[in-house]
Order: sequence, then structure tokens, then C-alpha cells
Amino acid sequence: MSAPETVASLVRLAGVHKAFGAVEVLRGVSLAVNKGEAVCIIGPSGSGKSTLLRCINGLIPVDRGEVHVGPHAVHLLRTDREMIALRKDVSIVFQQYNLFPHKTALENIMMAPVDVLKQPRAEVEARAHDLLKKVRLAGKERSYPGELSGGQQQRVAIARALAMRPSVMLFDEVTAALDPETRKEVLVTIRQLVEEGMTSILVTHEMAFAREIANHVYFTDHGVIVEDGPPAALLGNPQKERTRAFLEQVL
Repeated sequence: MSAPETVASLVRLAGVHKAFGAVEVLRGVSLAVNKGEAVCIIGPSGSGKSTLLRCINGLIPVDRGEVHVGPHAVHLLRTDREMIALRKDVSIVFQQYNLFPHKTALENIMMAPVDVLKQPRAEVEARAHDLLKKVRLAGKERSYPGELSGGQQQRVAIARALAMRPSVMLFDEVTAALDPETRKEVLVTIRQLVEEGMTSILVTHEMAFAREIANHVYFTDHGVIVEDGPPAALLGNPQKERTRAFLEQVL
């Protein structure tokens, strides 16, 4: 059963295929995410989860199928101007923080709105200060990434993504490289965003977190969606043998 697609669907994928050389990574993936929903994508490594996120924000072009995010037909976008408009609406946070080491936390957050969107520096700086407070890093404005813990760097990366004022946030295994204590800091931040109604798509191995915050969970394997449903149903009573086998390994 797929997530019910409604007029409020903010993200919609239909029959998406993607191959790298002879390796078919996505094999006809379809899903819908409604405005304000949190959707978690789970599955073994190499099942196409990260590729799926990158197709949604246009980092990777699809081979076949359609990707729609709000007004953007992502599969048809070609120009830099079109891509910038999409990336304003869709922000992605990666497992690796990808912060500029020679820029302070505040400067990292301000760069894209000032340099790419050409927004007024004073306005962006005020927003950046507010975002650092939001991710509980007030006082770290002048700190460089090398002076921050992994969890703090990841929260700066989340603030940087939010600085674009996106409609959709994508999270790609954002806690995978963190120790348990700093992982909790990041999960608290994401939970807050979800509770505030930010449309979010998360690739995650955090099953308890998925059960807690997701409206819908998709289990992927070998480039297809094997099973999907509300978290209590999919994680508590999976219908497919492949889903059960995976969950036995991770729960």
C-alpha cells in the first residue's frame, strides 16, 4: 500500500529509474509525500535510498520516470536558474557535514542565501543568528567547524539548510557518523522541525526514531519499494518476508 496521494502532495515520484553504468539502482520507484508529513525511508545499504534523495533535489538526473516537488518538474529541469529555484525549495543534509572549514558557523549558514540567492546580508545574518538559537548553538557563531563536535557540526549543517527557507527538508543518514550522545542532539533538532510541520524525508537506520516521528515508512531493497505503511504497522507487523528479515537484523 502506498501513501495516499492527495492534492496536498508536495513531493511525488512516479516510476523513477536510475542506473549507474550496468548497475540499476532505482527500478521504478513511486511515492508521495504530503505537505507537513515526515516520511522515513529504511533499507539495507545499497538499496537506493540516498540516490532517491539526490534525485528529488536534482543532484542526480533520473533516467526514466517523473519527480515533482511543488511547482518543479525536477526530471525536466536543465538550466542553472531552474536548479537554483528548486534548491531554494528543497534542502538536503548529508551524513558528512560538508561545512567550509575556513568559515565560521555563522558564515557557513549565510553563504548560500547571500552568494546564491543574493539576499541582503543584514537580513540573512539576523536569520542565521535565529537559526543557531533554533538548533541550540547560540554562542557558537564565531566557532569554526574544527572547534565543534560532530553533533554540533551537523546542527550547523541543518541550520545552513534551513537558511534557504525550504519547503522540503531531506536528511540522508545524518546521524550515521555520530556517537550516541551527539546523535541524540541531532535527533532532537529534527524532531522539533517535524513537530513544527516541516515536510521531511529521512533516510535513516534509527528505527525507534522513525516509529516516533514518521507519518509513513518505506522499506526499499534492490532499488524497489518492497513495502510501505504507517510506522506502527510496517515496523510492528510487516507483511513481506524481506521486510521481516531486515527488521529482525536491526530491531
